[in-house]
Amino acid sequence: MMNILEIRNLIKTYQSPQGSFNALDGVSLDIKQGEILGLLGVNGAGKTTLSSILATLHPPTSGDVLFKGTSIYGNIMHYRTALGFCPQRQNLDTHLNVEENLLFAGRYFLLPENIVRERTHALMETFDLLRYAAFDINSLSGGTKQRVLIARALMHNPEIVLLDEPTVGLDPDVRRRLWQHIKTLKERGITVILTTHYLDEAEILSDRICILNRGQVLLTASLRELKETYPHLNLEEIFIKLTGQTHQEPDTEMV
Repeated sequence: MMNILEIRNLIKTYQSPQGSFNALDGVSLDIKQGEILGLLGVNGAGKTTLSSILATLHPPTSGDVLFKGTSIYGNIMHYRTALGFCPQRQNLDTHLNVEENLLFAGRYFLLPENIVRERTHALMETFDLLRYAAFDINSLSGGTKQRVLIARALMHNPEIVLLDEPTVGLDPDVRRRLWQHIKTLKERGITVILTTHYLDEAEILSDRICILNRGQVLLTASLRELKETYPHLNLEEIFIKLTGQTHQEPDTEMV
């Protein structure tokens, strides 16, 4: 598979009362077209910082991100049209109902009105949202909101979808139903970058795993390669062995 994203020596420096520190310290990583990459790390490892840079929410201090061989900063709007982003914190417009949120997303990307309406209906059907079309956002369950967020991220038919902690706080049965939707993205040839604290989720969904530790890439490997290197260990046991830290429950990261 060809590389769709190439992350080259990313550094992100923040200032604090105690002085400057690098949330990312020379991160380099290739992401292949059509794969699901699981991005793992304890709180403060740099996952959220890396996700925010890939989502173009924040610029790096130095380094580059290449999309199909070209820096995203040469034409950032072109890159954004290829990217769908599902943020960790739900940010649906509460002044709009479910259908209106999707319609607005399509219009934001300047899609023709007939395409906007066709894709809105198709995505509501795919994510079992037709019955909720006229519902107020605040009346939805957490799992339904997540389905709306993923549908919204797909409105403009992106090549890459960045899912930042998409199942945090959801019941186990709801999480598993969302896993099926994520697998469907891969089946459609969409590249998925999955940031998660749930190691069972990463193990089930990911083609490859990238573990960040203290702002650096500790390891990037396929699950098959990890199992061959660490036989008889599950992903959580491998994670603890590599990082020297116990697995933490999902929480909001500072960086």
